Amino acid sequence: MHELITILGPTASGKTGLAAALAARIDGEVISADSRQVYRGMDLGTGKDLDDYIVNGERVPYHLIDIADPGEEYNVFRFQQDFLKAYNDIRERGKKAIMCGGTGMYLESVILGYRMSDVSQNEDLRKELELLRDDELNARLLSLRDVHNVTDTTDRKRLIRAIEISLSPVPEPVLSLSKGPPHHIDLQNTNHKVFGISLPREEVRKRITRRLKQRLDEGMVEEVKTLLASGLSPEQLEFYGLEYKYLTQYATGKINYDDMFQGLNTAIHQFAKRQMTWFRRMEKKGVEIIWIDGNLELPEKLHEIRNPIFDI
Repeated sequence: MHELITILGPTASGKTGLAAALAARIDGEVISADSRQVYRGMDLGTGKDLDDYIVNGERVPYHLIDIADPGEEYNVFRFQQDFLKAYNDIRERGKKAIMCGGTGMYLESVILGYRMSDVSQNEDLRKELELLRDDELNARLLSLRDVHNVTDTTDRKRLIRAIEISLSPVPEPVLSLSKGPPHHIDLQNTNHKVFGISLPREEVRKRITRRLKQRLDEGMVEEVKTLLASGLSPEQLEFYGLEYKYLTQYATGKINYDDMFQGLNTAIHQFAKRQMTWFRRMEKKGVEIIWIDGNLELPEKLHEIRNPIFDI
């Protein structure tokens, strides 16, 4: 019998701090389920909040952060493979595993046990898509799926690849986190609990705006300038959406500071709303999410997380 706790929630809800505090309490380690925190050097823009992993003066071990270079393709297939390696490593060392994040598809690929396969190139499809304008490609992608990471599809090659992946066969549930083939996930034989952080929408908005101001003060614009100076093109950075879209436009003189701040603030609010929509859709698919009041103090939140298997 295997165990996994998942903590999910919208951006700025405090899920990382809760996951780290829980890990410190139960001798656990955190596996990040965030599609952008995998990239090195993209720290403030992706909200890594690495200080949250320091609990009582000691760093809680975390996984799947800073494992890819900016510009490198990282997708749900790679995430699931990397998740399983981290999970098995944690379990083999006698530790507890806690998955934490807000990227719906990444979370779902584990929770619902999708059998993923790497999507090979479809040359015939690519020839067909090359004939389309960028706006037509964007419309095609949006007709296939919700762009849940607000990925700004300015890079034509990445846009075509996203359509190619979206048109691949839908992953099927398989079910086990037991040892075996690296693609085998069985949550029916797992003591698996999913906890979500719930906050009133207006509170989420306040937290997002407050955190955005803090991250800008801490040097988020400078981070983007450093990435551009390292050789990444503006189009490559804008591909990651949200912070990187607006900050790149500001850093390259396309928009002024006020427009950058207001546009980014609004975009993050909309993103948080889409995250909650994704989580509600997961519930409709049969995922039981135990919601915790995000306004509770940390000890009270920990008290809400109950699982006899973990002696919580």
